[in-house]
Amino acid sequence: MRFCAINLRLWNAVAAAPRGRRFSAVAHRFQPEPAETSPVVSQILMLLHSMDPSSWSSDPKVNNLLYSLSPSDVFGVTRQLQSFGNALQFFECLNVNSKLSNAVPPAFHWILIIAIRQYRESPAKLFELFLVAAGKKIPLSVDSVTLLIRCFGRANMLNEMMRVFDEIDEEAKSTDLLNTVLLGLLEWGRVDDALKLLDEMLQRGSCYPPNRNTVGIVFSSVLKRNQRGRRVIDEELYTLYSRFGECDVSPDGFLLTQIVTRFCRNSEYEKAWNILHLAMRSGSNMEVASCNVLLTALGRRNDFMRLNLLMKAMHENGIKLNVVTYGIMINHLCKFHNVDEALQLAEKMRKGDQDTKIEPDIVIFNTLIDGLCKVGREEEGLKLMETMRYESKCKPNTITYNCLIDGFCKAGDVQKGHELFEQMRIDGVEHNAITVNTLVDGMCKLGKVGSAMEFLSSVKERGFKGNAVTYSSLITAYCNVNNIDKALKLFDEMQEERCSPDAILYYSLISGLCKAGRMDDASFMVSKLKESGFSLDIVIYNKLISGFCRKNKIDKAYEMVKDMEQAGVNPDQVTYNTLLSFCCAKGDFTSALGLVRKMNDNGLQPSVVTFGALIQAYCTNGNLEVAMKIFTEMCSYSMCPPNTAIYNMLIDAHCKNDDLKASISLMEDMKEKGIKANVITYNALFKGLQQGNWYEKAFEFMDQMTEEGCNPDSITMEILAEWLSAVGENEKLRKFVQGIKMQDFR
Repeated sequence: MRFCAINLRLWNAVAAAPRGRRFSAVAHRFQPEPAETSPVVSQILMLLHSMDPSSWSSDPKVNNLLYSLSPSDVFGVTRQLQSFGNALQFFECLNVNSKLSNAVPPAFHWILIIAIRQYRESPAKLFELFLVAAGKKIPLSVDSVTLLIRCFGRANMLNEMMRVFDEIDEEAKSTDLLNTVLLGLLEWGRVDDALKLLDEMLQRGSCYPPNRNTVGIVFSSVLKRNQRGRRVIDEELYTLYSRFGECDVSPDGFLLTQIVTRFCRNSEYEKAWNILHLAMRSGSNMEVASCNVLLTALGRRNDFMRLNLLMKAMHENGIKLNVVTYGIMINHLCKFHNVDEALQLAEKMRKGDQDTKIEPDIVIFNTLIDGLCKVGREEEGLKLMETMRYESKCKPNTITYNCLIDGFCKAGDVQKGHELFEQMRIDGVEHNAITVNTLVDGMCKLGKVGSAMEFLSSVKERGFKGNAVTYSSLITAYCNVNNIDKALKLFDEMQEERCSPDAILYYSLISGLCKAGRMDDASFMVSKLKESGFSLDIVIYNKLISGFCRKNKIDKAYEMVKDMEQAGVNPDQVTYNTLLSFCCAKGDFTSALGLVRKMNDNGLQPSVVTFGALIQAYCTNGNLEVAMKIFTEMCSYSMCPPNTAIYNMLIDAHCKNDDLKASISLMEDMKEKGIKANVITYNALFKGLQQGNWYEKAFEFMDQMTEEGCNPDSITMEILAEWLSAVGENEKLRKFVQGIKMQDFR
């Protein structure tokens, strides 16, 4: 068959036809073809197959037989021609004879089907056929129009799709047809065009109102995470749902759940709340899954009032709770340590009536056990596991054991944790990294780092490989006992095992190295941390600065300050106070006061540590006048009043300067302001009073010390024993030790 020649002839006919005129679509759909081919169809097929297709339209026998064909017979003939070229030629035979006009639409429809099969990769052929129909004013059936629109939509030929749609008379359009157009537009990202068309459908009194298919097409498309084109914002989504509701159509339970999930994920809780209640009021079939999504979100926000209101609304609307609903509520209660209420709810779900009785699943059991362990009720959690084992269909799994092991380890009962670990092995429950890490961390926190290493070695023999969390616990434990060499050895070991350190592990090691004064090693570890793609936080920067200050490397400390500022980490009070303390200790008051000014410029308020460093420095340098001025300024500064440590510095300094009256005045000021003196305060006073031989005043302070319940230490006893024995007051010292006031003794 010479398809190209025929196609060219048809194309020329189209080009000569008037443009811009609409054509009607035949409203009816084709009836299914009879199971058996009619005699007349068989007869004409035999005739057509025996002839050259180019002579069909001029052959009298063919024309005579065509007159006897019904539309369904025409459909059958066209379908069985199979070849696109032959079918197109047969269509020409029908089209040239005005008496066969009723047979043209079914023939054209089957030509479309053949074209789709034969030119699957060339959808443009279909548009050429459409232009033929448009040019010859051939009325297309609804099926043909739908087929064209669907094919163009799938092929991303949206302009061609809209051309077909726009040339159909309004009365020939239908909701189903518009749904097909919507699907094509949304599939390829023409969101605004789709919403414009949808707006026409949603208008009151629309000739093609939306149906359930419309709802499914729209929401399925706009809720896709990888949706083409612009994203439909939450406000538009909310409006769409409301407008569909006004047309008495709503999404099914699955789509409603997706909509609620979208709103909750974007923190649009009010919209999620309103959507659910609109669905309940509309009487649509609600699924409990939609409510579960919002319940979860409300629980995370601690919105107890709405959580309870939603549960009440679910009950009033006959929405049956499922195991997930109970799981959400139980998890919420356990999260806020309302474990007794959670246990009551679990019992209620188990003992409900025939319709509401639900067996708890493994998730609920694990949630309850974890909740009990987190409030220190590990033994009850253990009993619940036994109930789970023998009275339910659920069996303890790895998570069950992990919750219990964690609970017992946090309670300091690592031995019980080990027993549970062994029970796991007996029960055939696989342990995981969390199981091992929990036990390792529990032992390390109790100072049993040696036992932790032995345990780790034993599980390694069974194929377990430690991760960053495992090594972090061990390295931190060794750093805490100043065994830095062992910590570094573990660090090397984990790298040999190709276990990548995380930021927390680096922080632990750097902190330990700074504490041990190994600043070169700490700097090397900082470079390793940065090579791994991590960055330092303010806490580690401060530890490094403090470490360099202790090693008298102030230049390195300031380099760290510069580095942290370049990294976008702003120095805090601890940073400035560390540098300030160093400068004060070195007597560099110019730098110290400069740091105070810089603190103020950066919006940081001086703390007790700031004032204390300055006061101590001036006291040490014998400049009590300036120290007292700073103290006075501190007293007037309501946000940072002096504490016991500040008074101790000044009292001790005045005593050493033989100004007992000033020391006693400061002591009285403490009492008036309700600041409690401690043993250091009294020791400083007793030293000063001893030097001035003010033993009567010493007796008063001994009584005050007894009255306030401040116990003497070895320094107190050393001062008083030497002094009072020298002046013959040993009995008073004995009574003081017994807690008897001097005034009662006298």
